Amino acid sequence: MRVGVFTALLAQLSLDDVLKKLKGLGVSTVELGTGNYPGEPHCKLSMLDNNRELIEFKKKIDDNGITISALSCHGNPLHPNAAFAKANQEINRKTILLAEKLGVPVVIDFSGCPGDSDTAKFPNWVTCPWPPEYLDLLEWQWDKKVIPYWKERAKFAADHGVKIAIEMHPGFVAYSPETLLRLRAAAGKAIGANYDPSHMFWQSIDPIAAIRVLDDAIFHVHAKDTQIYDRNLPITGVLDTKKYTDERHRSWIFRTVGYGHGAEWWSEFVSTLRMFSYDYVLSIEHEDSILSPEEGLTKAIRFLDQLIMKEKPAAAWWV
Repeated sequence: MRVGVFTALLAQLSLDDVLKKLKGLGVSTVELGTGNYPGEPHCKLSMLDNNRELIEFKKKIDDNGITISALSCHGNPLHPNAAFAKANQEINRKTILLAEKLGVPVVIDFSGCPGDSDTAKFPNWVTCPWPPEYLDLLEWQWDKKVIPYWKERAKFAADHGVKIAIEMHPGFVAYSPETLLRLRAAAGKAIGANYDPSHMFWQSIDPIAAIRVLDDAIFHVHAKDTQIYDRNLPITGVLDTKKYTDERHRSWIFRTVGYGHGAEWWSEFVSTLRMFSYDYVLSIEHEDSILSPEEGLTKAIRFLDQLIMKEKPAAAWWV
């Protein structure tokens, strides 16, 4: 297992400066955004139509001793606005093709969320089973929108030797281990999880226990923490819609690893991932509104480097 960085937190820097900075911090693995919500500051989809640009990009990555763990295009491919959905879907499609050309095994996306009908303007995330029309809506969303799209897209990815890692996030149809596994069962094993424990914490899902539920469906992992504020939680509950920058009044906020939970918790998290055969990358994602990207990144790298064994332990004599 190794530490990587999702370079969206360094969007203000050029790719050359990002690689130089990360090498100086001892990091040699990156996750790159290609569009939709994270944007594409360091990895341009235009490379698909420009072989010279692709060759130069590959050489730059290789010459710096860098590997790419995943290409990320977090979006809403099921948005009821047809133009918005089509644009997000096209970025996903091109990202899969670029991942194939670059030899990157994983593309990360959100599952998306449809509206309540073909004429809806905005997504409609169902959070309760009553009144009964909510369950009718949920069934319609899955049967008519979610499953057809993801079955086709999973096959497309598999045909190009790429896996799709869905990041479970409230607001989208796959937001929990149960809903992620439902999507995987319907669309096939090319669909799995980009496992971000921070999104489990604030739903009151034990992230370590959830590893056992997801098992081999974990394709990629984000290293990000969440801090729960017990003083505010009884006021708002976990579905808190206040801005992330209103830290004083929110029931929870995202934190740099180690600031929501300590080394003992993260050691168990890493150990359980390895127990269930995940031995890939912990990709640092910085969304901590209290620490600057610079401070959050350096602290996260230092924290995780102390926890991760660089090599698998040798087989014990009793095995």
